[in-house]
Amino acid sequence: MVMPIFETASAVDAACPSPLGVSAARPGNTASDAPDRVNVAVWAPGLEHVDVAFKAPGGTWRVRTLPNKEDGVHFGIVEGMPPGTRYGFRASREGEEALPVSLPSADFDDDGAPHLLLDPYGRAVHQHGEILSSVHMDSGFDWGEDRPVRTPWRDTIVYEAHVRGQSMLHPDIPEHLRGTYAGMAHPAMIEHFLSLGVTAIQLLPVHFHMDEQHLQNLGLTNYWGYNTAAFFAPHPDYATKAAQEAGPHAVQDEFKGMVKLLHAAGLEVILDVVYNHTAEAGPDGDVISFRGLGEEQYYRHDAHGRYLDTTGCGNTLDFSQSRVVDLALDSLRYWVEEFHIDGFRFDLAVTLCRNARNEFDPEHPFLKRIEADPVLSTVKLISEPWDVGWGGWQTGGFPKGWADWNDHFRDEVRRFWLSDRAAAEAGHPTGNIGAVADALSGSAGLFARSGRSRLASVNFITAHDGFTLADLVSYDRKHNEANGEQNRDGHSDNRSYNHGFEGRTENEAIVAERARSRRNLMTTLLVSLGVPMVTAGDELGRTQHGNNNAYCQDNPLTWIDWTQTPESHEMLRSTKRVIRIRKEFLAAQPQTFPEEIAGIEWFDEKGERMTDARWSDPSLRLVQLLMGSEGGGFSGLIVLNGYKDDVKIVLPKLGPAAGGGTPRFELRLTTSELNDRRRGALVAAGEKDIIQGNTINIYRA
Repeated sequence: MVMPIFETASAVDAACPSPLGVSAARPGNTASDAPDRVNVAVWAPGLEHVDVAFKAPGGTWRVRTLPNKEDGVHFGIVEGMPPGTRYGFRASREGEEALPVSLPSADFDDDGAPHLLLDPYGRAVHQHGEILSSVHMDSGFDWGEDRPVRTPWRDTIVYEAHVRGQSMLHPDIPEHLRGTYAGMAHPAMIEHFLSLGVTAIQLLPVHFHMDEQHLQNLGLTNYWGYNTAAFFAPHPDYATKAAQEAGPHAVQDEFKGMVKLLHAAGLEVILDVVYNHTAEAGPDGDVISFRGLGEEQYYRHDAHGRYLDTTGCGNTLDFSQSRVVDLALDSLRYWVEEFHIDGFRFDLAVTLCRNARNEFDPEHPFLKRIEADPVLSTVKLISEPWDVGWGGWQTGGFPKGWADWNDHFRDEVRRFWLSDRAAAEAGHPTGNIGAVADALSGSAGLFARSGRSRLASVNFITAHDGFTLADLVSYDRKHNEANGEQNRDGHSDNRSYNHGFEGRTENEAIVAERARSRRNLMTTLLVSLGVPMVTAGDELGRTQHGNNNAYCQDNPLTWIDWTQTPESHEMLRSTKRVIRIRKEFLAAQPQTFPEEIAGIEWFDEKGERMTDARWSDPSLRLVQLLMGSEGGGFSGLIVLNGYKDDVKIVLPKLGPAAGGGTPRFELRLTTSELNDRRRGALVAAGEKDIIQGNTINIYRA
């Protein structure tokens, strides 16, 4: 039980309303030498008076009423709170009888703790059953020579991964490290990243998060972690058991050690962050922190006082409130400065840019302040440019300095290689090839309206949400029965194609066609202009057996299976090869490429330049893209053949080769297993070659 001990502040103490959270006290103008004397400040506009209850390591619970209030911030100097102290807030109970200091108190873990509100700025969370408390932390860590990697956007290849799922089944990682921060940075995992050729590891949410009540009732968990309860605290369950038992500082150190090792290998670390809503859910949800401190101010409401939900998660943080914007920016800055994070992917980013009228505003203070921030303006910023509110689709609408997830790319590449192919084979009409050609060339028009180039396009075909690459080519329908929602959850419009049989099959012809389609999708992703994002496990043919919303499946269904099979080996080999070709091509271009492209030309199967009539022909399913830049070492030719049958093509005619003579094309890659032996073949410009049905050929000019 809590021992309320109400104390008065020393006359020399200088309490401050900022920074929020727990910070060193400042008697006069000099920081205090006493590590247990701190300044505590919390924005709690919904409370008239605020208590902080705290328990130092080895001590008993004490209570201090914060005596000062300014613009909704309650603050005061508190003694007896060294690093490691657990604490939380509550509405002040003035007049409650103070118990004497000498009265012993049982540890609240055993006796039952008071219900406390988490500090929105708390650096760690201690959880015992359903009881939560924030933890006062110090930030000491030996970073050595660690420096930001700063891979240029044009050279970036993002790998979206889950801390737990990435290493849970890896045979070369010790069992006690699997599924942890340490496992993510184990030499075996780093070797995989480097041999694959990716440059940035984008982690699904690692902020402290909680499981929704309906999942707990089903015996499931929120595996993805998009249910944040504390924006400054690393999720402790992803640390090793040893670190968890040693306490929050050990968890913090393990996370930092992961970043340090990934940086040493030349890999950036990007965090997927969820500032659009919190784990407090709808108005009937749990009171964890924000709702108890100031529900009306932290959350967005309509004119009738009802929750406005643009997230689909029950509540929406109100980014028309400057204090909410402060919270997000302070959190971001903390992760860059204290954890050396290289960038962020913002879940449902449109919600963060909605003004007082609940409209998306590309001039929103959240965006403008990031642009002006000397720390945040230097890191990678990736938007998920939509939410579920009115006007929520904003792909291409974010400002300079940002890159957007490009759902246009995802949808059109899936359509061309999968759903249109299924339609064509069934004798139904298909879309024309212009949309996939636009995606292949970086969706330049989509991003031009915000003054950005093709490098603002984060291209992806799969992500954590939806079918895996293997399932896209194996299932026509979602199979989410294991989620306990009668298969109602998850998207139904997947633009997938099962190639004639739903799910796993031993039919060799279907297996071969699916493998080719996987290679087509991955190759299209990795040769397109823009920034590619590969979803963890797609390079190995990972399946979720048709579950396209596996957010609540923390088991082998979602963990990467590292078992080597002929199919996984071939997929990995193919992915590595096309990444090498991508890097080779970019290295031969000027640094301004592809922001400035002197040459991007389109040709039909006859080697003739595409005309408006050909672009509008709905039956056309073959196109050739020649791209490069003046001054580049060479150009690249990408040929997409979406026809079922083989096609004789005429390669584009080029000007004279350097030194005279007829220029030639070297076949560098084909997604056809039959023509793979032809790699390295030379074909003169203007001459004929054969491309197999439903394949890609890549040439070096």
